[in-house]
Parts: sequence; C-alpha cells; structure tokens
Amino acid sequence: MARTILWGSLVLAPVALAARFAFHADDTVLFLLAAAALVPLAWLIGEATEHAAEHTGAGVGGFLNASFGNAPELIIALFAVGNGLPDVVRGSLAGSVVSNILLVLGVALIAHGPREGRLDRRSLGLQLGLVVLGVLAFLVTAIPALHGNPDRRSLAVLSIPVAIGLLLVYVVMTRRNLRRHRQAHAGTATKSGTGWTLPVSLGALAAATVLTALISELLVHSLESFAHTANLSEFFIAAVIVAIVGNAAEHGGAVVIARRGKLKLATEIAISSSAQVALFVAPAIVLLSFLFAHPLPLSFRPIELATMGGAALFVAIVIRDGVSKRWEGWMLVGVYAAVAAAFLAAGDR
Repeated sequence: MARTILWGSLVLAPVALAARFAFHADDTVLFLLAAAALVPLAWLIGEATEHAAEHTGAGVGGFLNASFGNAPELIIALFAVGNGLPDVVRGSLAGSVVSNILLVLGVALIAHGPREGRLDRRSLGLQLGLVVLGVLAFLVTAIPALHGNPDRRSLAVLSIPVAIGLLLVYVVMTRRNLRRHRQAHAGTATKSGTGWTLPVSLGALAAATVLTALISELLVHSLESFAHTANLSEFFIAAVIVAIVGNAAEHGGAVVIARRGKLKLATEIAISSSAQVALFVAPAIVLLSFLFAHPLPLSFRPIELATMGGAALFVAIVIRDGVSKRWEGWMLVGVYAAVAAAFLAAGDR
C-alpha cells in the first residue's frame, strides 16, 4: 500500500510545476506543494539507488546516490550565484555538509532499528578525512576574507587553485575508493530476477534528479516569501532550510534504505555526499561562477568552517568501532539541532 501511494504521489511534481507556471499560485502554496513533491522523489532516488547497488555494491551505490542527489544543489547554487547571493550559496554548502554528516547519518542509524549494524569504517573514515581536508583548504581564502569585502574578485581568483586542487584530490581518492569497492563486491554479486536492470536504475535516477532539480528550484523560489513571514535570517534559511531541501532526495533515500536493513549503503550515501559537496560541488561552483558577473570566492565564515570540520571529527570518533548503535543516531541528531540553533543565533554576515 505504501509503495502504491508513493508511486501515485510522483504526480505532485508536475502539479507543483503547473501551479507555478500555469496558475501562478501563491508562494506559500508553492512551498507546501514543492515540499510534498520532494518526498516521493526522495523515495524514487532511494529505490533506484538500491537496485543499482545490487549490481555495483554499497560503496559504488552510495557514490551514485550522492552524485545524483547533489546535482540539484549544484543547479540551485548556480541560480543563486547568478542572482548575486554568494552568502546563500556558501551557507547552503556548509549546511549541506553538516546536515549529511550529522542529521542524515543520525536518522539513518535510528531508522535502522535497535539492532547493531556493521559499518565500513575504512571507507567512511576516508570520506570524513576528505571533508576535513576541504575545510583546511578553505582557510586559504577564508582567512583573508576576515578583513575587507569577502566577495571581492581577488579572493575569487585566489579560490581557483584551491578549487582545482580539491577537485584533483577528490577524483584521485574517489577512484581509488570505488576500485576497492568493486574488488570487494566482485564475486559476491548475485543476479535477481525481480530487481531492476542497471540501465533502468540509472535512467530512473537521472529522471528523478531532473525533476528534483526543478522542484528544488521552485521551493527555493518561494523561500524568500517564507523567510520574510517567519522572520528568519538569510544565513539560517540557506544553511538549514535550503541545505535540507536541496538534499531532500538523498536524505530520504538514505533513511528508506536504512529502514530496509542496508546500513552500509545508507551510511555511504550520507558521508560520501558530504565529501562530494566539500571537494567537488563547492569547487565546481567556484569555477563555473566565472561565467557570471560576480564569481564566487570560497570565503566561508568561521562558524561554517568550525561546524563542517567539527562535525567530521565528531562522527569519526562515533564510528571508530565500526558498529552502529541506535542511541548514537539520536546523539547525532541532537548535535545537529544544536548546530542549527547556532546558525540561527549567528545571523547574517
């Protein structure tokens, strides 16, 4: 019954698009429709990733989900760069890293249930190390940004070698990690007559990603009105609401997969997504931003750097034994709530 409802709910995506472009609905209505439409899309991405992982293994499956799930965030960020909203872009990137590490991983551990689960400590530790490396690299532009205009062009130019370096590290390390997962998965894959084929899984992922990008842009478009109504700072909106909305598909996918007992895949989705945002999405946005009038510097605020690095180090300590516990999930969610409260108190730059 639940699967039937979710399949039927996919119609909410075209309904939300029609409400905006054909009927010019009120922003509040658009926000609610878009948020509701993201739920079945999240399930579809999780479903397609799970079927793809049957052919590729958990590590590659997590990488696929992170890649498809982060595509909407990349698109949304470029829209924000074009509209001259650099603080919104940086806030959403930092919030995305933190929410994936703490919130998504925490909810996945909770959804897995009271039983203990085994984690791929080596793979997760590598991904968390990449996040810390990204934060250290961001200091190259963040420190000069403490004085003067943080969006000046000289900082954007300084961000170019940092972005290229992070991209190279991400490509090399991801290639090595995926090779290890493929070798570990070789000989263990079994053919299933009921699962989707790999081309069908990838096609469903691609279609769901395109729809998610459109719906996410629609939701962000209506967020400004929501922010004024709720009297919230742009930084909080970007670091918490936009970050969660922009990653809603993979967030939901990780939780659905964890509920089905596939904890390794769910945790790979959460942590690899954070590493991908820090070392791939953020640098890619920097380089692509030079296509616009005002390119984006990697001049993150101290609170953004502290929360990204601190979250990675904290989770590394939590998973060091390679075993998941439900209470650890609740603890991670609680820490994220504290981080969100800090974002609220920080206000705008």
